[in-house]
Amino acid sequence: PYPEADKALTDASAVADIEWLQQFLLGVRRIRAEMNIAPGKPLPVLVQHGSNGDHGRLEKQRRALLTLGRLESISWLDDGGSAPEAATALVGGMKVLIPLGGLIDKNAEIARLNKEIAKHRQEGERLSGKLANPNFIGRAPAEIVEKERVRLLELQTVIANLEAQLARIRQL
Repeated sequence: PYPEADKALTDASAVADIEWLQQFLLGVRRIRAEMNIAPGKPLPVLVQHGSNGDHGRLEKQRRALLTLGRLESISWLDDGGSAPEAATALVGGMKVLIPLGGLIDKNAEIARLNKEIAKHRQEGERLSGKLANPNFIGRAPAEIVEKERVRLLELQTVIANLEAQLARIRQL
């Protein structure tokens, strides 16, 4: 009852271009979220280590990237050149860098990260205590125990990522 698309009419090049555009924008949005940068704040973006295909796609999609990513500018860095302290996202083999200097309130961000780390550590200690309790291990269903172990591992990963982010912010 539903029409089906003719697969012969699919433009693989256009599909690849759109997927590249999406990965670029997802990288920028992930950095905004991690660094607590307002979604509407225009950002300068530096790009490094791109292939010839990346260069072509960037020039072809520049206007869409600037608009959809709410970017101030997009500039290429020399592959051998040193990049400023920046948050990084990878799009294939290309690095998308957002310089952090002046974008964030360093002290407020450090305070926010410390608070978030403390909250996650407290939750981790609670889970560790629960998993160290022989009564819990003995009485709880195996899937619940495993779920709590997985949750503890996830918390440890989140804490490690937040600590790395905190170290990066302190270096600014």
